[in-house]
Amino acid sequence: MGLTKNDESKAYSGYTLFSTEGDFYAYLIDIEGRVVQRWEMPYTPGQYGELLPNGNILFLGRTDTALAPGEDVAGRGIGGYSGILIEIDWSGNLVWQYKENYMHHSFYRKKNGNTLILRWFGPMPSEIARKIHKNISTDQCNKNHEVWSTGIQEISSAGNVVWEWRDYDHLDPEIDRIGPKDACNDWMHANKVEELANGNILMCARNLNSIYIINRKSGHVEWRWGSGELANPHDATSLDNGNILIFDNGMYRAGSEICYSRVVEVNPKTSKVEWEYLGDPLTAFYSSIQSGCQRLLNGNTLVTESTQGRLFEVTREKEIVWEFINPFYAYYLNPGWSNMIFKAFRYEPGFEGLRDRELEADQFKWINRAKGLDKITSVH
Repeated sequence: MGLTKNDESKAYSGYTLFSTEGDFYAYLIDIEGRVVQRWEMPYTPGQYGELLPNGNILFLGRTDTALAPGEDVAGRGIGGYSGILIEIDWSGNLVWQYKENYMHHSFYRKKNGNTLILRWFGPMPSEIARKIHKNISTDQCNKNHEVWSTGIQEISSAGNVVWEWRDYDHLDPEIDRIGPKDACNDWMHANKVEELANGNILMCARNLNSIYIINRKSGHVEWRWGSGELANPHDATSLDNGNILIFDNGMYRAGSEICYSRVVEVNPKTSKVEWEYLGDPLTAFYSSIQSGCQRLLNGNTLVTESTQGRLFEVTREKEIVWEFINPFYAYYLNPGWSNMIFKAFRYEPGFEGLRDRELEADQFKWINRAKGLDKITSVH
């Protein structure tokens, strides 16, 4: 479908980066939904790409050797595996890469050039696994009764590990409990990592329905939030005001007979939700997996509703002012033929990485015309 709404008076102008799950391309579109840059990748997403200030794209790819360990009772491995992180320049040349078969879900490029990654470390000690199993039902257990450990590593530009954090060293099985319907093949199922301004680490854990702030020096959890509030969350992101923005997927939501998603802004000082976006009706907005949210400079929020292949922008007053339905389909694992997007990013026209770049839709007219992206609907 492409662009379905664009209120030019309220939408935040810029360029949006996304990839279709299972496809080999990353696309940059303008505010009118037209492709202005396209990278052909050597790997399908595992799970997304992000523009760097130098104009390169840092892209988490899925390799043939990547591992999805910890089979559950149905024989399925852990989702979100990748295997390689690559940096590609504007012309598609490989600048840097880091391979790790147990890498998954998320990365964060630091200002010093190092990169934070999430990875699995293998089955955790049996005494910790037994404590985790004590708080869940038997049908949630891994068929081998293993629980895989997740952690964070900081990788230097030379590919060396310079810092590491593992979940079972710092979390508490009595507090950090797996949701009642989530498989325990990995404890956290962490899906986002980010460095905060003070050097501490923000992390999101889907299976534990929680987000965490981790002290970089000690490794201790300084703040956790979400139990009883969140349901399989993704993409916790720090904001300039000190709050945290979270995509709350809503799968297995406690106390609800229906599944629905929301975006919430929580204040870590008070643990109170200060803003949220819900569908109207509730069922109009739902993605059971993946997805993301980004606070834009004008105060609006860009939302990725992954399973629908839908990107939309909402104001602080909850008004949808821009919407784009991904027209690019590919074959991706369980959904099959789909237009799923893990998450997207909007970049302002003055973004450093886009300066002096040729951003004309004409060079990609064959794509725009083939997918109908030249048929723009504007709402004023």
